[in-house]
This record gives sequence, C-alpha cells and structure tokens, in this order.
Amino acid sequence: MGRRRQSVTIKHVAADAGVSLQTVSRVINNEPNVRPAMKERVQASIDKLGYVPSIAAQRMSGSRSYLILAINDRDRTIADWRARDGRDWVDQMLLGGMLTAAERGYRMIFELVDTHSDHVERELGAAIAALQPDGVIVTPPHSENPQITGLLAERGIPFARIGSKAEGPGIAMTMGDELLAAKATDHLIELGHTRIGFIAGSDEYSLSGWRVDGWREAMANAELACDDLLERGDFGFESGLVAARALLDREAAPTAIIASSDQMALATLEVAKERGLDVPRDLSIVSFDNTPVVRFTTPALTALDQPIARTAARAVELLIDTRKNGTPEQPVVVEGELVVRGSTARAPSRSSS
Repeated sequence: MGRRRQSVTIKHVAADAGVSLQTVSRVINNEPNVRPAMKERVQASIDKLGYVPSIAAQRMSGSRSYLILAINDRDRTIADWRARDGRDWVDQMLLGGMLTAAERGYRMIFELVDTHSDHVERELGAAIAALQPDGVIVTPPHSENPQITGLLAERGIPFARIGSKAEGPGIAMTMGDELLAAKATDHLIELGHTRIGFIAGSDEYSLSGWRVDGWREAMANAELACDDLLERGDFGFESGLVAARALLDREAAPTAIIASSDQMALATLEVAKERGLDVPRDLSIVSFDNTPVVRFTTPALTALDQPIARTAARAVELLIDTRKNGTPEQPVVVEGELVVRGSTARAPSRSSS
C-alpha cells in the first residue's frame, strides 16, 4: 500500500516562499501593508503547492473567525424536512450563503436553535461561544425576536435580520414582499380580474402584513374593492383549504386568488378541483415562494419567486464588509420576480360584466 499523500499546510507555503508564517497569513487574509512583490511570491507558492487555506490558518491573525452563522428554528425546519413536500428554504439559503462565503474565504455554518424555548439565550449563546462567528444571519420570524437580536447586539456581533424592517441593531433585510404582492395583483388586473382574493399568512410574520398591504394598495390604485376578499391561513396546506373555501363561498366569489405560500396555493388548487372549477378558465391562482413543487402541478402555478439564495448571499457580503464599510442604508431589499405559468389567464366574462 502506498503512503498517503501529506496534506499541504501553511508551513509548507512559508518554507517554499521563504517567508514567515505571519506573512503567508497576511496574504491569505488579503490584509493591507503587504508589498505586491511579496504577495505575488506567496501566491506563486500557494498555486504551485495546491494549498487550500484552512480556517485555522486564517484565524492566525486572531481578529476574525472567518465563520458566518445562519440560524433557523429547529422545530419548523425538522418538520419541513420530514414532510418532504417540496419546501426548499434551507436549500436556497445554503446555496446563496455558502457559495458566497467560500468566495470570500469564509465558511457558513448552519445551526438549528429552539428559538421558542425559554432557554433560547442559553442555547444561542452556547452556539456563539463555540463558533465565535464574525456575523450571524437570522431568519423570520426570529429576526424580530428581541431575545435573539438583543443577545447578538449585546455580544457586539454583526447580524442580518431577514424578513424584518423594524428599527434597531443589525441589518434589516426584506425580499420586497409588498412589491411582489402588488406585482401579482397588477398581473391579474391586467388580465381583466376585478374580484381578486388574498389568502394571508400567519400574523407571527411581519411579512404576512406587508403582502396584504401590497395587494390592498394595488387594488386601491385600480379603484377595486377588496374589503370582503381577505382570508388568513398559517402558510400550511390545511389552513389554505379553509381559506380558499371561505373565499369561494362568497356570494360574489373571486375569479382570482393570491395565496401567501405555495402550500396554500396548492390547497386552493385542490378546492377548485373539488368544486369543478377549471384553473385558469374559471379561477386564476398566484402563489408566493416558487418552490420546486409548483412547476409540476396541473396546471403549473404562476408564482412570486422569493430570492432566498440571493438574499442569503447579500447578507453574507454585508456581514463580511461591515467592518470596512459600516452598516448600509436600511432596509436592504432584494426583490424577487413574478414567474408566469399556466394557472393565470384572462378573467371569465362575468368578472367584467
């Protein structure tokens, strides 16, 4: 059996370049006060030896950990994984965050924290103590949990609050929920719909209210009434069934429905089928999220794409650059787009009569 190839370390690079370990570390960390000629010399040794900087090597300067911590709620995440129903929030977050962190010489660590626990401070505090991250990404609804944001602020750790516009510490970030809801409403209005129902999400999330606001504003701009066209769910399928049935039971039922999650949109599609309604001839449906499952329904669902990967990537960039550039103007908005598929069409003639 041949000998296992010895891994290349920072010591090998320093010896090959004929410089100190500290000089190699400064080059790896792209620190100032390194002469261009010296930087080229060290980089040539790195390339020749095929050295990949380790976090331990990058930490030699002692000022940074080169880790970004992303936290998500344990119970919700595990429930989504076990359901295997196509939700890909975590996948998209890892796609955007991990790739961007790696491009900048960082690593992103994903942790599940019981954020509803009475011991949230102890649990999150333990993760912070173990990892000593340079920045933290907090996802909704926990991005507006004062226990969590207060702890991060107290520890002096830069953090991004996705799904939050509230004033306070950290970088507030949204995905343009009002704009997206208005975009979906405008799309349906352009198709001739005047009775456009909306199924809102849980009150636990501020973004639920933002989406309702966007829908209301677009309806008002078109001088269309919407007071009796709002129902609320909890983002889940079962709540979508209840809300869709309530809307379609109206004396003047909507000819289009915007659902604030893919699961509630799937439920609306199910209710339409059980009532013999053709989608989109009799009822148009627009969904939020644009998870993979909506492309494979019959018909495929028109959806508002939540740019989770791009938002996580932007959060990583802002956290890494916060030392140099300071806190950006807030809230930082990473807007998604409307993806038109087969579930929306011209309104039936009765809607414009």
